[in-house]
Amino acid sequence: MVSISSTEENYLKAIYKLSEKLTDNQFVSTNSIADAMSTRAASVTDMIKRLADKKLLKYTPYKGVILSKEGRSIATNLLRKHRLWEVFLVEKLDFTWAEVHPIAEQLEHIRSPELIDRLDEYLGKPKFDPHGDPIPDKNGQFRYKSEELLSDLQVGESGIVVGVKMHSPQFLEFLDSKKLVLGAAIKVTELIEFDHSMMIQLGEKESLSVSSKVSNNLYIQRK
Repeated sequence: MVSISSTEENYLKAIYKLSEKLTDNQFVSTNSIADAMSTRAASVTDMIKRLADKKLLKYTPYKGVILSKEGRSIATNLLRKHRLWEVFLVEKLDFTWAEVHPIAEQLEHIRSPELIDRLDEYLGKPKFDPHGDPIPDKNGQFRYKSEELLSDLQVGESGIVVGVKMHSPQFLEFLDSKKLVLGAAIKVTELIEFDHSMMIQLGEKESLSVSSKVSNNLYIQRK
């Protein structure tokens, strides 16, 4: 495998995440990469040319980039490490799901395959991270859940919280404060047309008002 820096790995991961939102063989634009990396488009162009020289992506001027097989492999392996470390931090060191992302961003660049394989075994080969995102196996294969947004549910319909669309610490801390965590049972009791908020029953008894911002960023698996 070609030798690359941590910064180059971060670019590949960002491109992979952006490509997940597109159809097959659709180019990821340099502007969207710049937004994801919080940098200038000119800096992105320099980096993707470097990655193209290493055969990690295909770059077409004025269209964007598509990851190569090796580039995709590096990106999914980085996601695997990141999400396994998040599981470890939450389950074994008692971090909250709002705290783990920046720490896992550092740990994901550890290069030892044996360490990650042992970590996977130690954790019982988890399929999902603390935010409900799928963890790829060592071959880069994902196991996806059947999920939809809370905002898709109608009055009387029920589900289980299985993940979040927004990963900001502020959002996760808010969900913690409302007990809207993974595994929470929800039933929609009322839809408010004025602001698209809803009333839900949380668990057996507790009633809770949920804004449209929350319902559009909370993944549910129907019961």
